[in-house]
Amino acid sequence: MKPAGQLVSTADITPNRREEMFALMELYYEGVERATFDADLDEKDWVIQVIDEESNRLKGFSTQMLLKVEVSGRAVRALFSGDTIVDSDARGERRLFQVSGWLVRSLMSTYPDSDLYWFLISKGYKTYRFLPLFFNEFYPRYDACTPDRFRAIIDALAGNKFPASYDRALGIVRACSCSYRLRPGIADITTDRLRDPHIRFFGERNPRHALGDELCCIAPLTLANFTPAAHRAMGSQPPMPVGVS
Repeated sequence: MKPAGQLVSTADITPNRREEMFALMELYYEGVERATFDADLDEKDWVIQVIDEESNRLKGFSTQMLLKVEVSGRAVRALFSGDTIVDSDARGERRLFQVSGWLVRSLMSTYPDSDLYWFLISKGYKTYRFLPLFFNEFYPRYDACTPDRFRAIIDALAGNKFPASYDRALGIVRACSCSYRLRPGIADITTDRLRDPHIRFFGERNPRHALGDELCCIAPLTLANFTPAAHRAMGSQPPMPVGVS
């Protein structure tokens, strides 16, 4: 496989590629309804795609949008990652991370004076595990309480994006009848995995993750907050303005 990473405007997703995206979601998630999938995709700004150049088949994707809220009188922007999946035979590839890094750097270049964050909701430990891999500071986490200002930002973003299902007391977006659930065996938290404090914390904070509940998380998007792994993923490609207000 010769993978390539692409950042595509949602408006430019072809019908055939959309079919591939839906098929990939159905392969790894239960409860995926086509109308819900399409509505979720249509609201996003971009899709990061991993394509097999030899076959032109989709091997993974992540939907992205830029959110804007006001917290304590100050504008806050956040890159929100929605549906994300990579096929099992492409999970060793780094193209998804590389394009994600390029998008982050582009947003940082476009909004140099803004409070900018990554807003992540996670129904699986594998997604939550990206936080300690790529960020020095993120919340919630096992080894520190969430500061009030970060809690306020999480509440503002999640309350705005999911007004009917966000549980402020727990910091969780509750699953509803149209929510996706990871298929059994995809991201089960086994006894061995509980040795990892990040995974153990995720399981404790989101005990209904297997039913589709999603833990709301945040990390500042600043150069100082990126780990060495994040800097490697972002690479050296120069950022460009992405044209979202």
